[in-house]
Amino acid sequence: MFTGLSAFPLTPLHDDHLDEPAFVRIIERLASAGVDSIGTLGSTGSYAYLDRTERARTVTLAVQHAAGVPVIAGIGALRQAHVLRYADDAQQAGASGLLLAPVSYQPLHPDEVYHLFEQVTARIAVPLVVYDNPRTTGFTFTDDLYAAVAKLPHVTSIKVPPLPVTAPIARDRVTAIRALLPAHVGIGVSGDPVAAVALHAGCDAWYSVIGGTLPTAALAITRAPDPAAAKAASDRLRPLWELFAAHGSLRVVAAIAEHLTLTGPDSLPRPIRGLDTTARRAVIHALTEAGLDH
Repeated sequence: MFTGLSAFPLTPLHDDHLDEPAFVRIIERLASAGVDSIGTLGSTGSYAYLDRTERARTVTLAVQHAAGVPVIAGIGALRQAHVLRYADDAQQAGASGLLLAPVSYQPLHPDEVYHLFEQVTARIAVPLVVYDNPRTTGFTFTDDLYAAVAKLPHVTSIKVPPLPVTAPIARDRVTAIRALLPAHVGIGVSGDPVAAVALHAGCDAWYSVIGGTLPTAALAITRAPDPAAAKAASDRLRPLWELFAAHGSLRVVAAIAEHLTLTGPDSLPRPIRGLDTTARRAVIHALTEAGLDH
């Protein structure tokens, strides 16, 4: 579950309500493609914008339609009490694992983050991914904090921020992180443009934005036999990576999903708005050039 491609799908909305048929289409597409796990309610899944009922329903639908592919459910929230409730709901819905980022409005101290993970891991019965996402949460894990939380029960993977694009430097960073972790705790990477380098630098998993909408293209990177093949598969998507940098990955994958009619138009939670006409044309052009516009 914490190796290979973990595909993170959108949670599409329609008229400000969960678009269940569209979400089911996306989940079935991922299962059919053969992804290694499905990461519901990650940042791509807009978990921070959903209430408790919407989150629970999303996990339930994912488990029901994943055809046996393990489902990892995000449980991040501002209040610890809410995190614990979301953890309970996700486990009751059948999630195989959980994903937790230390979300906050007020800046958190390392001891507060450790206490959060300590409380959550004492209560859950399934594996947990520790999500270090400083761009979104405003909190950056130190290596000492990696080492501390990795010793907690049920922690099975650390999802680290994007690694350097230079292969030797990326390998050195992965080696340094791995030396801090118990043997059973894996390293997963986020940051789709650097996934090809990170996987061949020793990361166990790729927690992928693009994999939640274009799973076949992401699998070509994940399962490439060597660094050169992985780079070639990633370079095929370079125009999309450039659009990620310009507009944010969430808006770009929403535009892709809408173009492929996986979702209806305007599928993002307000106040987030989709791409304008010019940017959408660039997305469609990138898909066409890569042979992924169907």
